[in-house]
Amino acid sequence: MKDRVLWWGCAAYAVLFTLLGVVKYAVHRNLVDFGIFQQTVASAFGCFCNPLEGSHWAFHFSPILYLVGLAVAIAPSAATTIALQAIAGALCAPPVYAIVSARSDRSIARLAALVVLLYPPLAGLIFGDVHENGFAPAAVAWTFYAFDAGRLGWAALFAALTLAVKEDQALFLAFAGACGAVAYRHDRARFRFAAGVAGVSVLIAVTFFVVVQPHANGNPAWQPVRFYAWTATDWRILIPRGVFERVGFLVLLLAPLAFVPLRSRAMILAVPPLLEALASRMSTTFTLGTHYAGAWIGYVLIAFAAGIGDLAARGRARRALYWALAICVLELLVANPLHPGLNLRAVQPRDRNLDAALRALPRDASVATQEEAYTHLGLDDPFARLLPEDPSVETQACLILIDREYPESPRLQEYAGALMDLVVSGRYVPVFRAGGIEVYRRTTRCR
Repeated sequence: MKDRVLWWGCAAYAVLFTLLGVVKYAVHRNLVDFGIFQQTVASAFGCFCNPLEGSHWAFHFSPILYLVGLAVAIAPSAATTIALQAIAGALCAPPVYAIVSARSDRSIARLAALVVLLYPPLAGLIFGDVHENGFAPAAVAWTFYAFDAGRLGWAALFAALTLAVKEDQALFLAFAGACGAVAYRHDRARFRFAAGVAGVSVLIAVTFFVVVQPHANGNPAWQPVRFYAWTATDWRILIPRGVFERVGFLVLLLAPLAFVPLRSRAMILAVPPLLEALASRMSTTFTLGTHYAGAWIGYVLIAFAAGIGDLAARGRARRALYWALAICVLELLVANPLHPGLNLRAVQPRDRNLDAALRALPRDASVATQEEAYTHLGLDDPFARLLPEDPSVETQACLILIDREYPESPRLQEYAGALMDLVVSGRYVPVFRAGGIEVYRRTTRCR
């Protein structure tokens, strides 16, 4: 862990993805979740909420966002959250390096760390919108490294960080702790630790689902359940299309690791998080480049490290790592989850014009707008929200801002007709127009 090459590589990764994330933000290519989490972390020491979800506790158990909120309070900028997620991605490499170096030499460990830094699913996660799941892989990997090294105090700290990411990590660590207790039943210290992690994880999961979430939620159902509300139509398209999609997903996540995780018994740890993704009726959870990959990446990387360690004992690790590096590069070339052609470009006049219009908005008025604007209002305006996705729903915002220079915006496409109806009926009147940007004010009482 004192290898300068390793840490310089991690620093380069963090800087690169910070810069890429800032460019993506500057050209308004972030999606809805970015705005949601900007508002949530900005209100971390207040309501811990946003207008779309209400209380974030109603959706997820994510105390780790308080740490992000502290950083934002010190340096209030979207670049702060982007940089934190980039650093979290870079920190996935050192624990893999350490696990491999304990079973092999430095050159093998360096190659393993390089595979992690080139791993396309991790790159897609870190380049995506800032999300609590972006911090899970590093927390998971450091937890298992510390446990493997016998540093149980550190393992407890990293396990706590993992549990603070999201409620599903409590379920995954409960399973991992049970597996660890069985595997190390003859090692008293590790057995007690693993059993303790399993017990605490179950307690946190039960507390969230029985106490916290029902109390915070204004709706009777936990919203993420929609991913598993299978209908007859969903079952009909499962075979063969749905099966092929899921098999392709597994190939895309395992091939860049040369299928090495399958050589290790540690791969069983990745089964619950992968099942969470694969059991969904919506392909979003098993599509690379989304934040859902954060649930399973850490466990797969630990299985990869363990598998490389086993191969090193037989003198076969180097060949597997060369294959892994080649496939990582190939996948980044032909199936890049960053989608650079869509997300990375030079700043255009329309970007600057929208930024200027957003800066001119009052920060104490509710504003309904489209994705490109909402994501840039999150840190500054706690009352900013999206236009309704259902045209039959009337927004109650005091102001509406749209920018027709972004015609691909889903919310603009969905609500443009409804907005015109609101203007014709006199419920909103135009107060500003410049180029494609239009601002409307509500004539009746707003909230």
